[in-house]
Amino acid sequence: MAKKRPIRPTATKAPVKLTDRDKKTLASITNLADGVVKAAATKKDPYVDIPSRTLSNVRYSPKKRILEMGSGKNRRQLFDLSQAKSYMRTMLVASGCKQLLDQGKSTSLRGLFYMLKHTIEKTKENTFDEQGECDTIIEDVEVLLDSIREELHLYAENRGAMVGNITLIDRGDTIDCSRMGSGGYAIPSIVEPDIIQLDRKKCGAEFILHVEKGTVWQRFNEDRFWETHNCILTHGAGQPPRGVRRMLNRLHFELGLPVYCVLDNDPWGYYIYSVLKQGSINLAFESQRMAIPEAKYLGLRSIDFDRCKLSDSVKITLSDTDKKRAKQIAKYPWFEKKKDWQNEIQRMLKNDFKLEVESLISKDISYVTEVYVPERLEEQDWLD
Repeated sequence: MAKKRPIRPTATKAPVKLTDRDKKTLASITNLADGVVKAAATKKDPYVDIPSRTLSNVRYSPKKRILEMGSGKNRRQLFDLSQAKSYMRTMLVASGCKQLLDQGKSTSLRGLFYMLKHTIEKTKENTFDEQGECDTIIEDVEVLLDSIREELHLYAENRGAMVGNITLIDRGDTIDCSRMGSGGYAIPSIVEPDIIQLDRKKCGAEFILHVEKGTVWQRFNEDRFWETHNCILTHGAGQPPRGVRRMLNRLHFELGLPVYCVLDNDPWGYYIYSVLKQGSINLAFESQRMAIPEAKYLGLRSIDFDRCKLSDSVKITLSDTDKKRAKQIAKYPWFEKKKDWQNEIQRMLKNDFKLEVESLISKDISYVTEVYVPERLEEQDWLD
């Protein structure tokens, strides 16, 4: 008869070590749950008041030079049939985030969607049908708990990269951003201090050059612009995600590095600059941790078609949507009283065409890295 194998004791998991930030976030979620219990005990309609994330509830602070949320709130009640599903989803997302915090783990926005997606018992109703429904509630929970997404242990897909004369610590690993090859260091979605540690003594760079697209970033990286001009080179694959914006914010405020933005000469490029500088309307509650009021717009400019002697072939005719968007941006309070910005937008409208940074390649493959940007920096020729 074969000998019985001894039963090995089940390994016990080490207790999750919570950071001070985790403890604060857990306390907020617990308080939210306690409110439901208290309402039930007193036979009252459970509700939550969620700060409104609309344009009408956002204001520009001239003193801080960032967007801030107002005091407007929307009440979400369980016993209101038109709001019951949203209320349920709000509590479901909060519960899912508590589970992540309790386990000391993080997941993607898509991951949380699948964690929470199921058919409600004895019905044909799903908690969520599409990820967009879940993402909207996540933003509601952020403002409700006064906790950014990263504090809820949620992350989005990485978009954006960085290269330059800086060494940082990423989850205990030392990352030398000057030795990251052609792809650079992929900027994570979560870049908070407990994940990414920055040290001014380990940063020799003098400024940050943020370019709009990865294709342009590749040109700067291949030409080793960051080395010859002693800077950190970043991109956000178009509209920069929150991880990139937060990283730029930390590099600027914690290490004292100026930020210069090389963006397309079109309403979208203007908008990206606006988001980097003042924050976004939809995420105004995060402006304090993401906006960079001192960021400068380095190009492309409406005068560059003539100044750089570009050919007609690089012109892209403005669409009706482009024109409408440009006029909207001109009325932003943070641009409205700036003469240089009004002249810039009006000249683009008068030109009736827009320009991409790549159009400078028509001059020379490295014109943007060897001539255009160095000249703009030397002459301090930028928009603020």
